[in-house]
Amino acid sequence: MQASQGRNVGLGLALASAFSFGGSGVAAKPLIEAGLDPLHVVWLRVTGAALVMLPVAWRHRRLLVRRPALLAGFGLLAVAGVQACYFAAISRIPVGVALLVEYLAPALVLGWVRFVQRRPVTRAAAVGVVLAVGGLASVVEIWSGLSFDLLGLLLALGAACCQVGYFVLSDQGGDADDAPDPLGVIAYGLLIGSLLLTVVARPWGMDWSVLGGSADMNGSDVPAALLLGWIVLIATVIAYVTGVISVRKLSPQVAGVVACLEAVIATVLAWVLLGEHLSAPQIAGGAVVLVGAFIAQSSAPKDASGPVAGGDGHPLPVRETPAREAPVREGSEGELSAGRTAP
Repeated sequence: MQASQGRNVGLGLALASAFSFGGSGVAAKPLIEAGLDPLHVVWLRVTGAALVMLPVAWRHRRLLVRRPALLAGFGLLAVAGVQACYFAAISRIPVGVALLVEYLAPALVLGWVRFVQRRPVTRAAAVGVVLAVGGLASVVEIWSGLSFDLLGLLLALGAACCQVGYFVLSDQGGDADDAPDPLGVIAYGLLIGSLLLTVVARPWGMDWSVLGGSADMNGSDVPAALLLGWIVLIATVIAYVTGVISVRKLSPQVAGVVACLEAVIATVLAWVLLGEHLSAPQIAGGAVVLVGAFIAQSSAPKDASGPVAGGDGHPLPVRETPAREAPVREGSEGELSAGRTAP
């Protein structure tokens, strides 16, 4: 009974995290339309979250000495690497195509666990990933404006590989007596990512006056500062924290497929708040993603260790023994109107 309750709580928190990540695009798009560059919105998002997490970073400052390579890897791959590859990709190929390629990360991590680490995975997890990726193809309407651009596709695949590399790095966190605190790793990952993105985004050229005005959200004027606050506090900080707690209670297979719901949530929120209507294939695709998530979560995992296959910023490894070892979840971030790798 207790295990079942813990699983239900974990699923609820994972959904809350997916909702938080998925809502980032709905808040970011009005800011972009008001005059901010997309990369500047990403910089504001990561830097704002890093400032919020500064007290946590100070509390875990010993991590800089104990795990410098791990922290650098998180900042480089989970934050800056995924961001840079994704935005370079969408400059050459449609956003939906780039998003779909990036969300191949759950399948790639599942393959890593099965064939490289030779750890068993449930058949339901594999079926759930296939259904989720297929459903996402319909949600993003991959056939719309599809054009072949080798460099663009390679960049999108690079974003997915950055996520996989992050999951693998997170599995090197150390044994039970030396495992780094996940919140400390997230805090320093955001700080390092912010520094790297500063070089790329060059925020000194940003139109800061936009943040003092309002932005249009489907005919309603919303303070730009309020939208930025949502992106920083809800779509980044809260999303990461709920994600970390949820992974402790879920198997890698479950957390990985639940992460695919972020694109569906983003699409639905865009429909409700931005007036971006859904087509029949998008609705059907969302249903398929939900079915994939249900199938994956309905089976017991064969192995509770190993990296969590997740799409944003997002589920990391979880080991159920010993109990005090904490997982880390990625944060960075989905699509221009979706989740982890975009505003």
